[in-house]
Amino acid sequence: MAILQAFEGALQAAAGDIGVNAHFNLAAKAIVFAVLFDGLDGRIARMTNTTSDFGRELDSLADVITFGIAPAVLVFVWGVLFVATPAEWQTQLTRSGYLAAFFYLLCGAVRLARFNVQTNPGAKASGRPDFKHFVGVPIPAGAGFVASVVYMSAAPVRSFAFSIAWLVLVVFVGILMVSTWRYPSFKQINVSKPRTPLIVLLIGGIAFMIWEWSQPVLLAVTCAYLMSGIVIRLSSFVKRHKGTRPPTTLPEHQVG
Repeated sequence: MAILQAFEGALQAAAGDIGVNAHFNLAAKAIVFAVLFDGLDGRIARMTNTTSDFGRELDSLADVITFGIAPAVLVFVWGVLFVATPAEWQTQLTRSGYLAAFFYLLCGAVRLARFNVQTNPGAKASGRPDFKHFVGVPIPAGAGFVASVVYMSAAPVRSFAFSIAWLVLVVFVGILMVSTWRYPSFKQINVSKPRTPLIVLLIGGIAFMIWEWSQPVLLAVTCAYLMSGIVIRLSSFVKRHKGTRPPTTLPEHQVG
């Protein structure tokens, strides 16, 4: 659905309607809903005891299409195709858009393949045996970032500078997907476990904000998750640096 709506949006923009595009908006929403459903399908399969090798392989193929191909199409069609630039610049920008979209798709496919062959894809965090991390940004999170940016402004990009920044961000997200940086995993959360009133209020508040201000809130959530791995990496680097620093010795004082 997201791919088809991206094509419909491109046709509408090519016809001269460069304003807010409902097709791009719907394509972004479809990917966001897919991220939500992707977080539920495995949990439902485990709750109903219906997990299988066939289901896991089908899930990976669906992820490549939904979180790899569909966002890559949006990256190019929304962020590159209708930029107002001179003809010679447009050619180079188009080639750069091809490269960035392909690089994102390739990194997503590699991320899924690595996840499938890992015996323990959710690595345990140091000092927290009950808390696990993903190695690299999960591909649904990368697709969610692309979709949230498009959803924030459904009109196709016209600025050359913004288009260049957009392609750089997409390449950066692709690098994060194949990196070994740790990102929080929420798959171990037990929904049947009793929660404190504060957690209930927090979840309800986030749900209300998404309902009322879905565009900025979804963009903030996806950006915060992408930044969380960078923060975890920097904090671990600082801890290692402090751990390897030789202890400071106090100056000796002569007595007498």
